[in-house]
Amino acid sequence: MSAFTLVNHLDQGYLRDALAADARTAFTAEHKWLPPKWFYDAEGSALFTKITQLPEYYPTRRELAILRARGAEVAAATGAETLVELGSGTSDKTEWLLSELSTAGTLRTYVPVDVDAGTLTSAAHRLIATYQDLSVYAVCADFEVHLKSLVGVPPGEATGRRLVAFLGGTIGNLTPAARAAFLAGLRATMAPGDGFLLGADLVKDPRRLVAAYDDAAGVTAEFNRNVLRVLNRELRAGFEPEAFEHVAIWDEENEWIEMRLRAMRDMTVGVEDLDLAVSFAEGEEMRTEISAKFRRAGLEDELRRASFTPAAWYTDPAGDFALSLSFA
Repeated sequence: MSAFTLVNHLDQGYLRDALAADARTAFTAEHKWLPPKWFYDAEGSALFTKITQLPEYYPTRRELAILRARGAEVAAATGAETLVELGSGTSDKTEWLLSELSTAGTLRTYVPVDVDAGTLTSAAHRLIATYQDLSVYAVCADFEVHLKSLVGVPPGEATGRRLVAFLGGTIGNLTPAARAAFLAGLRATMAPGDGFLLGADLVKDPRRLVAAYDDAAGVTAEFNRNVLRVLNRELRAGFEPEAFEHVAIWDEENEWIEMRLRAMRDMTVGVEDLDLAVSFAEGEEMRTEISAKFRRAGLEDELRRASFTPAAWYTDPAGDFALSLSFA
């Protein structure tokens, strides 16, 4: 019999307060920057959905192709009774894992983790309509902050072997130090034998990489500027989004894409809720995202340093994207 439970670990105003803290740090730094998680209000999420459908943006299609082709192998290797997904969003791609785990006869519980309670609820109701014996224990949380809350969920139940999925290449949004801390923190929540399925975009021709983050239709540019609209709404800032140019570059040394917003003229922007006046010189850039790209040896080394044991490496035929399966 299916069931749905939603647990919210985010206090009222948590996201707004977290945005305020990040914005204050960003705007008072020598080089301005913002974490990419603030792209994803309703408008930003809709724009990102459009991005995933663009011809230049291959990662979503490649990852889905791997899940379709190798999902049964993942299910057989993990024997997971509980699937935990970090940053689950609409859980669209996850359905391939749920289907294979259900077919294998092991799956009992799905634990999607995301910051948006509405998205979690909508996805859960869609899934329990399909999987009649699935219990969905949704957790509204910031997984970078609340990893410990995932220990032993759902509470009071034997979860059996767990598979933690972190898809979409989102791991690349973290700097190497932040990745190391995240992986170590995640490993500390897992029991021996639990699996970890990690989606990672791979190093390739820089021209293809830049094109994926600077599409001809300008959708990614609007997505990038949308973070300024979030700041305007949530912190009563006075940004003019069209006064900033979208920039995407390949950093060869760090092997990551950087997205930036470049001021097209000198300006001073008030952020009323922070009591800040933020100055931009013409041509000054604010970093809004890094998206690291990986090589197998390097990523598996990072996993080993966090005490994971890499077990399988799945790629699409073109070698554009990978799913790494490791065990705790």
